[in-house]
Amino acid sequence: MSGTPILRGMATVTYFADDLDAATRWYAELLGIEPYFEFPGPDGKPGYREFRLGDYQHELGLIDGRYRPGGGSTEPGGAVLFWHVDDVTVALERLISMGAKEYEPRVDRPSGFITASVVDPFGNVLGVMYNPHYLEVLAATKG
Repeated sequence: MSGTPILRGMATVTYFADDLDAATRWYAELLGIEPYFEFPGPDGKPGYREFRLGDYQHELGLIDGRYRPGGGSTEPGGAVLFWHVDDVTVALERLISMGAKEYEPRVDRPSGFITASVVDPFGNVLGVMYNPHYLEVLAATKG
């Protein structure tokens, strides 16, 4: 191996939505920004939209449900990506007020970690977490 880590950082998290326009509006309202990138599907209609957000400008992509891989589940489950938030309770309340359904309630975990997750109106699991290590790393990079 060359010394370069095989996993270098999160590039894009993608969520599928059967109504791409509704999902785009919902996430634009939640994030307070519009998507910066759009790519058409083979039929010329929008098939993918992408937001850049957060301290590291991570990508959140929305994919038209027509392009869900064969055999892909339409039910919540599997891996949960947790986005760092400053206040899990406030974030959870906001998500639920926008129509998300609680998936896992707020859980106070050891060492100052707090997590919760919801299912967005389009069937995707969205995790939120207060992570003290995230803030330590962020402070060190801005040092």
